[in-house]
Amino acid sequence: MSAPDPTRQQDRLRRVRRLSIAAAILAVLALATVIGVIVFSDTDQGASTSPLPTASKPPATSTVPSTGTSSPVSPTTTKPSSAPSDRVFRYLPIWPFGSEQDAAVWQQAYRTEGKQPWHLDAGQTALSFTTGFLGFDEVNTIVSRSVRGDDATVAVGYRTDSATPSVAAVVHLRRIGQGDDAPWEVVGTRDSTFTLDRPRYGAAATSPLVVGGRITGVDESIRVDVRQVSSENPLGTFCCVPAGGERSAWSARVSFRGATDGVLVIVASTGGHYQGVEQFTVTAVRLRD
Repeated sequence: MSAPDPTRQQDRLRRVRRLSIAAAILAVLALATVIGVIVFSDTDQGASTSPLPTASKPPATSTVPSTGTSSPVSPTTTKPSSAPSDRVFRYLPIWPFGSEQDAAVWQQAYRTEGKQPWHLDAGQTALSFTTGFLGFDEVNTIVSRSVRGDDATVAVGYRTDSATPSVAAVVHLRRIGQGDDAPWEVVGTRDSTFTLDRPRYGAAATSPLVVGGRITGVDESIRVDVRQVSSENPLGTFCCVPAGGERSAWSARVSFRGATDGVLVIVASTGGHYQGVEQFTVTAVRLRD
C-alpha cells in the first residue's frame, strides 16, 4: 500500500474548512432572517391592535359658576343713601329749611341735578345764614368751626385792625333728614356775653312778644327782629334798647304780624363801635295757634 499524498490531504482539509465556514455563514444568515421575520411580525401585530391616538378630551368636571366677563352684569349707579336711619331731629328748624320735608325736597334736587351743594357744608351754611337770611353783610368771616357727627358749631365774625377776627356769634347747626347727604340746619346760637333767654327756646309765642337776656359791653344798642323762613323781611322790629355793663339784663317788647310759618326766629343784635352789627344772638319759638 502506497503512502497518502500530503498535498492532496491539505487541499481536502482546506475544502472542508471552506465548506464549514460557508455552512456557518449560511446558518447565521438563516438565523438572522428568522429573527428579522419574528421581529417585524411582532411589530406589525402591536400597531394593528393598538388604537390610533385621538384628540384628548377634557376630563368631566362639576359645573362651576361663571366668572369674569362670561356673564353680562347689569350696570349700577352709586348714589347717596336715602334709607331711614336713627337720626332724629329734636330742634326747631330755623334756616334754610322749614321742615324735614323741605330738606328732603332739596336732597332729591341735589341727587339728580347737584343743586346747592353748600347745604352739606356747616361753615358755608352758617355764613349764608348770617349774610343772607339775617342780612349782616359785615359779618362775613368764618373764625372757627367744630363738627362732631350730626352736630356743628361755627363761629362767624368780622375783621378789624386786629390780626385775629372778632367773633359776632357762634351758630349752632344740626343735620336734618335722613341719608348720608342730609343737609345742615341752623337751630340757634351758643351764647356767652350776649344772650337771648326770653322767651325760652321752643316756647309758644304770639304778638306782642316780650324778649330779653343779658349782655356784657359798653354803650350797646340792641335791636330785636322777629322773622320767619318764608319771608324776606322781618315780621316785626324793635329798635333800640340801650344797654351795657357786666352781664346786665336787657328786655324789649316787639309786635309782629303776617306770621304763617310754624316756627318764628327771634334775632337780637348790637354794634356801632366798629360796624353796624358786632354781636348777635338767635332763638326760635313756635307760633301759637
